[in-house]
Amino acid sequence: MQLFSRQRRGAQEPVQISERTGVRYLHLGGPAVQSAMRIKDPWALELEYTRAMLGFLLFCPAPRDIALIGLGGGSIAKFIHRNLSQARLHALEINPDVVDAARAYFLLPGDDERLEVRVGDGAAYVHANPESQEVLLVDGYDAKRIVEALSSLDFYRACKAMLRPGGVAVFNLWGSDEYFPRYYERIAAAFGEHLLQLPSEKKGNIIVFAFNKPLPNAGFATLERAAEQWQARLNLEFPDFVARMRHWNSIGERGFVL
Repeated sequence: MQLFSRQRRGAQEPVQISERTGVRYLHLGGPAVQSAMRIKDPWALELEYTRAMLGFLLFCPAPRDIALIGLGGGSIAKFIHRNLSQARLHALEINPDVVDAARAYFLLPGDDERLEVRVGDGAAYVHANPESQEVLLVDGYDAKRIVEALSSLDFYRACKAMLRPGGVAVFNLWGSDEYFPRYYERIAAAFGEHLLQLPSEKKGNIIVFAFNKPLPNAGFATLERAAEQWQARLNLEFPDFVARMRHWNSIGERGFVL
């Protein structure tokens, strides 16, 4: 059932909202799901990849400043705002209709001292704010693939420059995208191959964590304990994520081989 459709003249992909079996979805110019919210549990993270992106907490447990490029329905933004009281979140979304839909249909709260949502160019924001964030989350897609401005080597270098020492950038990639190897190679080149991959269990999303020095010094046992604590606090399946990262990356008792 389609609830909402809007496209401004000369603007980006049209924003559409649909509902099926108790879940509300946001789409941009096609059937692909950009965001989802379970109506009876609107503050939870419905899509697994959004929960996986919160895995930055394993490496940066108390960030002060977090930037989010690509708002979608605002699931990640409102989860951080509700659960990480010490963090300030700066969200950039280029399509004003997406911001309107997030607030009208997905319960994204209004701006306050810990949440700022701007309509603007996320790539330009990253370039303009070096050394300003502990965490950077990048999830900028159109109907088909990652937005071009958010996938260049120059952009990924700016992402690293935006991080404070010890910061982490988190990129949502589609493993099924024919350009995935190109994007991954660019991130590796920008971050000196200091990366970890976390593939989604059910879909083709691959979350890439990229680190600014000093690198995390946490072995598997340490991460496993932290994952149990975060699962108890936020009801996120972090132990499963850590096990998956261990399988896909070189993780030993002395820490990650980054």
